[in-house]
Amino acid sequence: MSTSRIKLRGITWNHSRGFLPMAATAQRFGELHPEVEITWDKRSLRAFEDQPVERLATNYDLIVLDHPAVSQGARHGALLPLDENLPAEFLLDQARNSVGASHASYAFDGHHWALAIDAATPVAFWREDLLAANGGRPPQTWEQLLDLARAGRVEVPAAPINCLMNFYSLCLAAGETPFTLADRVASRDVALAAFLRLRELLSHIEPGCWDRNPIASHDRVAGPGNTAIAYCPLAYGYSNYAREGYAAHRLAFGEPPLIDGAPLRTTLGGAGLGVSAKTRHPEAALAYAQFVASASVQRTVYTQNGGQPGHRAAWNDEENNRQTGGYFANTLPVLDRAYLRPHYPGYLKFQDHAGPVLHDALRGVSPVDAALDQIDLLYRHSRAGQAHAA
Repeated sequence: MSTSRIKLRGITWNHSRGFLPMAATAQRFGELHPEVEITWDKRSLRAFEDQPVERLATNYDLIVLDHPAVSQGARHGALLPLDENLPAEFLLDQARNSVGASHASYAFDGHHWALAIDAATPVAFWREDLLAANGGRPPQTWEQLLDLARAGRVEVPAAPINCLMNFYSLCLAAGETPFTLADRVASRDVALAAFLRLRELLSHIEPGCWDRNPIASHDRVAGPGNTAIAYCPLAYGYSNYAREGYAAHRLAFGEPPLIDGAPLRTTLGGAGLGVSAKTRHPEAALAYAQFVASASVQRTVYTQNGGQPGHRAAWNDEENNRQTGGYFANTLPVLDRAYLRPHYPGYLKFQDHAGPVLHDALRGVSPVDAALDQIDLLYRHSRAGQAHAA
């Protein structure tokens, strides 16, 4: 007598860090629960950053998403509120063991919409062999970074979204938290100071940087043909490249350079696991989500299969740090102080439009004052529900 199986579909992003831990946890969950079969599809990193959750929820039971997407997903009724569907004790453990604001980043409008299974923020990485060949250690200050960049030894991913995330960080370094003013992203003096600091750095990076995302930058520095580029000060970290055998050269990771003597606050990324409100099998999907985010799975199966976990126990684990050259211990302070982007429903459309505007100005295609004016206009329109500013 045959018994029909519960079949769940999930969507994540197309990188070893995004796909392999989901496939591995699905396999293990299926072994423990033979009545459940879970398959995972992949989308590009770009789609992960801006693809609407409400569209994904019509085709998938499980969605790996970027935290600013929760407001849109909640507004459209696309996700199950996890605080109403998972044990309070479990969510309390998640909150107590969050890496930085990762857990809080999936809260919106009084509910919790995803589990922080992955944590990331821009950190520094470098090739120890190439730095040693020059008798140097990683730059400790912004001034030392610029000296190394002038020598042609620095990489920075400068695709539009990465420029925008670094712009936020440099606004913080200039003394102001973005989006605290009602009518602009930051006061003009702060925004201009952040822009000029970022433009100066990028002016010393070879032009291909304008198209590269963090994955491409990791690949470039860790690749077999690289004999010159030794250091990257700001890129969303991928612990995969700190593991032996993943790339031609193993990367080391740590703190970005200090600015005016202070540690830099970078812009929190990471990924959460949400459950579609349209799933036909909510109990199975919720059970799997809880399994993936649990301390024991995050610390073992998830991390061992290329994941970059969201549970603090995994970051403090001695074996995980041994296998990654201390990646987790060395970058945890950066994550703990990382800046949390806004969650209002129009934010993602603002981000999608503001990134290219900033990108053009940094490349000299448009004037800086006009670009900052347009970014502020986009912000005001996004708060008013008008995402497509002129």
